[in-house]
Amino acid sequence: MSPAPRIAPSILSADFASLGDAIDGVRPEADLLHIDVMDGHFVPNLTIGPPVVKAVRRHTDLYLDCHLMMDNPATFLDAFARAGASGCTVHAELDGVGELLEQARALGLEAGLALNPDTPFEVAAPHLEHLDLLLLMTVFPGFAGQRFMAEVLPKVTEARREIDRRGLDLPIEVDGGIDEDTAPLAAAAGASVFVAGSAIFGADDPLEAARRIRAAASVPARA
Repeated sequence: MSPAPRIAPSILSADFASLGDAIDGVRPEADLLHIDVMDGHFVPNLTIGPPVVKAVRRHTDLYLDCHLMMDNPATFLDAFARAGASGCTVHAELDGVGELLEQARALGLEAGLALNPDTPFEVAAPHLEHLDLLLLMTVFPGFAGQRFMAEVLPKVTEARREIDRRGLDLPIEVDGGIDEDTAPLAAAAGASVFVAGSAIFGADDPLEAARRIRAAASVPARA
């Protein structure tokens, strides 16, 4: 059977003026809380850093899933660990990925690896045994509200097959354009963790939106 879907609301799309209330509002349907960290260099946007993670950690016991879209994550991993991050995901497009994963684990963080839509799965394959999470971007990172790229789905399937072949307990997370229409497509391809930002926090009822995405992702086992 396919693993039960896990929902990771992305606070990038939440109201930062009332972030605590926004988190509380989706808490019953949130398995993780996704935190997008952008440095204005690796991606053309600038978002949040360890101080916000620290504030969020004081407010919730949810798993804080920090996606580091940064040129130099090695400089900041210790700060994120001390701020209360649960896991940090770095990008496969960077140099020294193996060292970054080792550094994250040495700091007590779970280690994730993210691939942009045009980065082939083969780049991640040598690192699978050292990961707690594989994030396959279904948009080019940088901005919320983008269209889901269905052309990434074969890569999700390829990754799932190789992970299963190696007998690894490694979840595949998808991020970008995830809603109740696209979540079942990603689930059928082999994803089990679903990041949704605008589809949840942009909805009139964010909790119900998260619930509907979970239900949509709860598809039968893959053939």
